[in-house]
Order: sequence, then C-alpha cells, then structure tokens
Amino acid sequence: MQKSDNQTKYYKLMEYLKGEILLGRIRPGEQIPSENMLAEKLSLSRHTVRKAISMLVNEGYLYTEHGRGTYCMDRSKKRNDSRNIGVITTYISEYIFPKVIQGIDSVLSGNGYSIMLKNTNNNTEKEALCLEDVLQKNIEGLIIEPTKSALFSNNLQYYEALDKHQIPYIFIHGYYQKLESKSHVLLDDAKGMYSAVEYLTGLGHKKIVGIFKADDIQGLERHKGYARAISEAGLPYNPDQVIWFHTEDREVKPYNVIRQMIENKSGVDAIACYNDEIAFRVYELLNSLGVKVPEDISITGFDDSYFSANCPVRITSVSHPKEKLGEAAAELLLEMLKDNDYLDNPVQKIIVPELIIKESCIKR
Repeated sequence: MQKSDNQTKYYKLMEYLKGEILLGRIRPGEQIPSENMLAEKLSLSRHTVRKAISMLVNEGYLYTEHGRGTYCMDRSKKRNDSRNIGVITTYISEYIFPKVIQGIDSVLSGNGYSIMLKNTNNNTEKEALCLEDVLQKNIEGLIIEPTKSALFSNNLQYYEALDKHQIPYIFIHGYYQKLESKSHVLLDDAKGMYSAVEYLTGLGHKKIVGIFKADDIQGLERHKGYARAISEAGLPYNPDQVIWFHTEDREVKPYNVIRQMIENKSGVDAIACYNDEIAFRVYELLNSLGVKVPEDISITGFDDSYFSANCPVRITSVSHPKEKLGEAAAELLLEMLKDNDYLDNPVQKIIVPELIIKESCIKR
C-alpha cells in the first residue's frame, strides 16, 4: 500500500510540473527549484521528487546540468521543424466537416505539411484534452474550430499557452469573445441569414420562425441577421417565434417546439433554420404532420449541403464554401508561420455567403 502511495505522489508531481511547463508557467531555460526545495515545499521525500524529475528528463521536458540544477527544455526547435499542423474541429465525419478538412489538407500537403486531426464532439472537456495533446506534440501551428464559442470557456489558459510557446493558431467558423482579436476565418453568418429571411419577407411571409443555436457564435450571428431582416421588413420581432437550442438538446427541442406550433395552429408561414440538417428534419416533421412544403410553410436552410440537395423538396439554403474556407485558413496559417511578429499582426478573413434558391419557398 505504501509503494502504491509513493507511486501516486511522484506521478502527481510529474503531472503537475509537466502541466506548468505546457501552460508556459515554467519557461524554456528556466531553472526549477532544487530537489531539496521541492521536497520541503511539498512535504515529499527526495526520492519521490527525484523520480518525478527523472521521468520528465526522459520525456524531454527537463534537462539537468551537473552541479548547477535542473532546467526546462526548449522544445521549440524540434517543434518548428516537425512539418506537422494540428487541426481540431467540433466534429469530423458529419455534415460540412469532411469538405473543410479536405480544403485544409490540400493546401498543407501541397506545402509539405502533414495534419494531426482531432475532434471535440463540441464538448469543452474534450477540447481541453485536445489542446493539452497539441501542446505535448511537435506541432508547428494549429487550425481550430472553438467548442461552444458563445459561452465562457475555462480553456482560455491553453490558448494563452499556445501564445507563450509561440505556436500560431487560427480559428475557423467562430471564436471566443475574449479572443475576438485573434486570427480567424469566418463566414459572414449574419449576412447569410439576413439574405434568407429577406428573401422570405420579399415573398410575403409574415410569421417567420427562426431556429438558432445558443452556444456558438454562428448561432448568435445568424440570429442577428434574422432580427435585422424582420425589422427592415416592418414586421414585429416576436421572441415566441425564435427557438433557441443547445448542443445537448439539439436532437429534441427544435422539433418539439415546431410540432407544438403546428398543433396550436399558430399561423407560421415560414421557418428559417440554423442549418440544413435542421431544415431537413423540420421538413420530415412537417411532412409527417400533413403540412406541405412549400405550399403551407416555406423553409430555408444554411450551408447548401447534401441535406439541402437530397431533400424531396430541395431546400433553399445559404451557401457554405467549405473547401474554400479550409483552404483560406491553411493559407493564412502558413503566412503566420513565416511571420515572427504574428501575435502583433492577426489575420482575419470574412467570407460572404450567397443564397441558393431552390424549391422550398413560394410567394404568399
């Protein structure tokens, strides 16, 4: 039992010191406290401290100089020569992401880089694990789609660590509000949704329901576009006609609310959806309830994806140049890698989407 306890102590110390190094709190070349000082400060035996330090030396985080002490290893040279780029998305295999990743890879592979691909499943704890892993690997730069970008994130310390280690990163699709000034490539989500709702109001729709995601910046921006188009059309903004959902209830809430609206005969004549996947499922729901699209209710999507193209009634949708966005992010990151002052010269690109008119809307 005592042996197990000692193993736990040295492992915890090793993990603590590694964490301080990864987060940039112990800088390259900085001397760490002596074994005696650490043992006394943490109430550990010198043997326990020595074992933890030995593990970090073996892993390449520390090095010792006989008679002088133990120092934090500068891992930047090995990292900067790796030709590896990290790519972290909320999802990998679903929906728009394969095309985005394809665009990223086409640029990076063409410039002699390989990608290390990870996904967070839109979970902030998993994002933390992905960022920790990136900080441990030999990665020259990072392209990342933030997880739940509209919410406060406890993961900002990892982004600060990337800056301290001078690992350039660029956001795609969104950003954390506290990191708005950082490099990013985005769609103009507000303008995209504005074009869809303006089209609906131009067709004479008066009761337009909007469905938006509450925990990412895209959802907030798309709602802004919706509200602006409603206002400019002289229609009242009715919060009861706006459905907000989160990652955790995305499979249930939007459709339960729409079902209730239909059953209550609320007079809805159009539904502007956060994305094509939701628009497709709204179509299926309306069809099951005997409501015809577009004869009874018009619907619009966002992303111009296979959901839009393969729906029995092809869905009018806002374009998402997926490969172009991925290519732009990769090209900008390559520019950042060449700029020693990239932290002072953030690069930001906004792609303006277009409305692709199909079959799911008619004039009222």
